[in-house]
Amino acid sequence: MKRRTLLQLATATLASAALPRCASPGAPAPGSPTDDPESAARWNADRRFAELHAGRIAYVERGAGPPVLFLHGFPLNGFQWRGLVERVKGSRRCLAPDFLGLGFTEVAAGQSVAPGDQVEMLVALLDQRTMPTVDVVANDSGGAVAQLLLARHPNRVRSLLLTNCDVETNCPPPALLPVIEMAKAGTYVPKWLAPWLADGRLARSKDGLGGMTFSHSSNPTDEALEMYLGPLVRTSRGQAQVNAYAIGLEANALAGIEPVLRRSRVPVRIVWGTADTIFSADSPDYLDRLFPASRGVRRVAGARLFFPEEFPDLLVEEFRRLAEPIR
Repeated sequence: MKRRTLLQLATATLASAALPRCASPGAPAPGSPTDDPESAARWNADRRFAELHAGRIAYVERGAGPPVLFLHGFPLNGFQWRGLVERVKGSRRCLAPDFLGLGFTEVAAGQSVAPGDQVEMLVALLDQRTMPTVDVVANDSGGAVAQLLLARHPNRVRSLLLTNCDVETNCPPPALLPVIEMAKAGTYVPKWLAPWLADGRLARSKDGLGGMTFSHSSNPTDEALEMYLGPLVRTSRGQAQVNAYAIGLEANALAGIEPVLRRSRVPVRIVWGTADTIFSADSPDYLDRLFPASRGVRRVAGARLFFPEEFPDLLVEEFRRLAEPIR
């Protein structure tokens, strides 16, 4: 996405005050908000920034051991993986970045935020963090990026755990097209994101972010809404970047990738929520047939698109079953 386009999108959306930068982390005092490892306060305290050519990339890194890379969905950020990170950090070095255009990452002027460019940003981040090879866990548009990462840099991926996400034959899914059109018109933030951030009950209604993409009516919590939508709504930079991200999903980023993935020998496991209304119900079987080293499909009854945030224990079970035997 060119700089002029980003500026045009920024002026088309709401203007507001900038968010303060996150404080440097320190040892949490007992009973303090940061004492809970899955809290927003702790995640904010642990956030770091990598200065890369693509921008100032926000990430949280916890744990020690073989590295695992977590790739979040849209319009979420790395906070989506807090439950899974907390459960595997005892044996794994966990890296959860915010994509270009989402979360707290600051995109460099003139930098594209399309899925292919996300891949190159991730490779640069992995190099900086000295992670030559990683296990990958991905959801939603992060799943498209994960497939591109495997196709372009096969030696960087040890295993791949895919949850509901794009596939070549469903990229982007038709349900995303209205969002893309709103982003083009500069109305995505004021029509959807800003009202959801202002009213958690609306966000959790059947027509809100929660009703469309979360399995439980209590999600996303007010804390999660602030973490996900706050940086996209409260600054002109964030508004421009999220619009750019949505527009970057318009082209089929996975077009022509099937022959490359069919040659992959990387172990892949697919875990799919059956109540997802965004992606095709046929996609998990497509992925199972596509990858020669597929370890099969697990369907999670009644689970919607962002179920990985809601069922971390289930994902830990699947991750360990896939990745631990190949350590």
